[in-house]
Amino acid sequence: MKLKSWGNYPKIESKIKNLDKTINNYIKNVDEFIPYGNGRSYGDSALNTNMVNCKVHNYFLNFDKEKEVLHVQSGVLLSEIIEIFLPQGYFLKVTPGTKLITIGGAIASDIHGKNHHKEGCFSECVIEFNILLPNNEIQTVKPEDELFKVTCGGMGLTGIILDAKIKLKKVNSKNIEQTTIKTKNLNETFEAFEKYKDIPYSVAWIDCLAKDENIGRCLLMVGDFSDDGILDYKPKKRLNIPFSFPSFTLNNLTVKVFNYLYYNKAKNGISKQIVDVDTFFYPLDNIRNWNRIYGKNGFTQYQFILPIETSFEGLKEILKEISNSGKGSFLAVLKLYGEENKNYLSFPIKGYSLALDFKIENGLFELLDKLDKIVIKYQGRIYLTKDTRVSKESFEKGYKNIEIFRSFRKINNMKNKLESLQSKRVDI
Repeated sequence: MKLKSWGNYPKIESKIKNLDKTINNYIKNVDEFIPYGNGRSYGDSALNTNMVNCKVHNYFLNFDKEKEVLHVQSGVLLSEIIEIFLPQGYFLKVTPGTKLITIGGAIASDIHGKNHHKEGCFSECVIEFNILLPNNEIQTVKPEDELFKVTCGGMGLTGIILDAKIKLKKVNSKNIEQTTIKTKNLNETFEAFEKYKDIPYSVAWIDCLAKDENIGRCLLMVGDFSDDGILDYKPKKRLNIPFSFPSFTLNNLTVKVFNYLYYNKAKNGISKQIVDVDTFFYPLDNIRNWNRIYGKNGFTQYQFILPIETSFEGLKEILKEISNSGKGSFLAVLKLYGEENKNYLSFPIKGYSLALDFKIENGLFELLDKLDKIVIKYQGRIYLTKDTRVSKESFEKGYKNIEIFRSFRKINNMKNKLESLQSKRVDI
């Protein structure tokens, strides 16, 4: 069957094997494969001609209320955890911008969220997990193990994660007390992030087509859980995009209009709101099939991170390059990050990341190649979970521990057995 990532690019003919009792025989006989969750990675990191569907492996196994530790199989979605446990006063310690991913995918990408500067990556709340290795051995893995550091952020290239124990956090509301800060340029944006860095959650929408003195203007949203005791959480009814938009729908003019309207919808200065968790953490999840907005050719999300010391100058140069190209994005997200962890391919470092969605069109990859060079110039790196085209050379310059990762894969016979389109392209 023909499969694709969330970005609808690339598309690949693939054979799907469900994760079930016959998986050992499958692993023994198949040449190569990659685990596949809910298909929410944007690029080709979970695509191969042979794929193991882990979403069907989705039982809740146990919850220890005293320790706040949840034990689930790897195919359980974050949305399912929230739906069951938020009404009981528990929430995920770390969550990305979508709740529609599996626990296995969260570990394999070592996802992060709006509170990385406070709580780090998803691996920080993982107590242990069981993984099925290419030799058909099941191993229990804990944070002190080398296999933990290779698997968390390892893009599914070490084995099939079967189940995991994760730490939840106590909350007393389904609502977030949000403060919105409207800035006029990149200087004000950085000053606002610095001023509000002690608030647990922060994220900024940035106008990537703004020019000259307006470059870097944004709406910074910061917040924390309310203490209002309202826990009657129910998922919202979702709008649906029923078909793929014509590719010309998103163009320089429409993106400029959207960015102008979105920026100016907010009051000048500082304003306060009460919003629910879906609005604050997962705004796009409220629109089913929103990826169809970009047309049948699909899109890619370009996400990079720069060290704190080079973030300002690097972001200014990159925003100028994007603005001059005319290939703007109406989904441009800026976040502040805390310290780097010990996992070999985890994306975050202490600094700022920018994520931008671009529709696939002529000239796009040439632009992204230029942006890669700027990212490398300022000692940054590209996020593998979002990537669909970065070169081996650009990838290697961003990840200092890549040779340790490669060596581990070869020694443990994972290389050539667990492979994706991405892993072959960048040789990991």
